[in-house]
Amino acid sequence: MSTRLTEQQARALVLGPDSVAWRYGSDLRLFLASLSALLLQVAHPTVGSGVRDHSHFEAEPWARLFRTVDWVNLTIYGGQDAVQTGARLREMHRRIKGINPDGSRYHALEPGAYAWVHATLVYTIVDAHRMFGTPLSRNEIDELYREWLGIGRLIGVREGDLPDDWDGLLAYLDDTIATRLEHTTTVDTVLRASARPARPAWLPPWTQPLWRVLRRPMAHVLLLTGIGTLPPRLRDRLGLKWTKRQERELRLIARMSRGLTPVLPKAFRINGPAYLRARRAAIARDEFAPDSYRLVRNGSATAHG
Repeated sequence: MSTRLTEQQARALVLGPDSVAWRYGSDLRLFLASLSALLLQVAHPTVGSGVRDHSHFEAEPWARLFRTVDWVNLTIYGGQDAVQTGARLREMHRRIKGINPDGSRYHALEPGAYAWVHATLVYTIVDAHRMFGTPLSRNEIDELYREWLGIGRLIGVREGDLPDDWDGLLAYLDDTIATRLEHTTTVDTVLRASARPARPAWLPPWTQPLWRVLRRPMAHVLLLTGIGTLPPRLRDRLGLKWTKRQERELRLIARMSRGLTPVLPKAFRINGPAYLRARRAAIARDEFAPDSYRLVRNGSATAHG
């Protein structure tokens, strides 16, 4: 099936403030499940190989995380910029290809792998809100998933590559975990980098001693919440230990996080617009950036202010 949309079809898929994705897609508490989404993705052999060969995740884990958050926020909160972002994101993936450890070839645009990444993101949004934020009603989940299929069409996920409804998606997730996911070498890379995350590039070198101290509790929480929110079947498949003590600690963090909901500022619950403003210069340097994020001078692209 073709991934091509007419301009009119693409623009009809653009989301606005009345969408469910807008309300739930950028709550800052979603970061608690960011590792879970990443492990779901890199346990897929094609995605794992692509990250291994075309990413510097261990040295720059934050860059990889924020690039994902960049394009997700652009497709939800970017208005008509979502159309150009989606097309450029798919084009960017065309060159991501190589050889798997078993000698077979992989390509990032394999329909199964490309759609799988998109599926893990909406699953993580719903599950993270259930655990750490405001659980979505069934009607909201159904509407969010319909919107997510539209975002998928914008980035080139073909119609039919993902199930038509949420129940179908859950069955698809279970089947993929059972038949396709495995303990790839990139899973170990991600876990190592998460346990001892490198200092973000935007922090000056003199902060390194302070970073060594601060990263320990941060890494502990993100590992606990990331591994704890994995589907148990995948956690077992990856050989990740999970104890009753960890489960109690996870439940405590979850209760504290949910308890913040009544007092959490709206800008924290719907952070996408502010995030895009703060990240505008960084996004402008990326190849999926829409034209509105770029300023062309003397034939070269530079960031807006």
